[in-house]
Amino acid sequence: MALVMAAFCIIVIPHYLIGSNNLMPDLPIFTILLGLGLYLSAVLFFSILWQALKLLSLIDHEKAFSNVSVQALKHIKIFAYSICAIYILELPIFFTFADRDDAPGVILVCAVFAGAPLVIAIFASVLEKLLQNAIKIKSENDLTI
Repeated sequence: MALVMAAFCIIVIPHYLIGSNNLMPDLPIFTILLGLGLYLSAVLFFSILWQALKLLSLIDHEKAFSNVSVQALKHIKIFAYSICAIYILELPIFFTFADRDDAPGVILVCAVFAGAPLVIAIFASVLEKLLQNAIKIKSENDLTI
């Protein structure tokens, strides 16, 4: 996943930004904001991958029921909500781009890019609560025995 995202950052995003600059030469700030948002979301995506790798390592070392795994899920949740917020804040830029290019599908793509991290964030939030409850039950059982 990291290689695909790195290729996306190297190949697709610059091409998209050049197209945005060619389509909206009178609004260069939109291209700059669009580029900042896309690359910031890529950095957050790599952070999510790192936290997921850390969580999988904890599971592999049989330390899944620990506060470190809860923290990893909390970071995944925060990063995913941040990506969702970035794309929602960039929706007016995508709308302007779609309006000038006469391509309404761009808005749908932006909605998908905002919706996918939202689903991941909600799933991570639910897992975080379940893991906290499981840790609480495990600690109570350890004290009982």
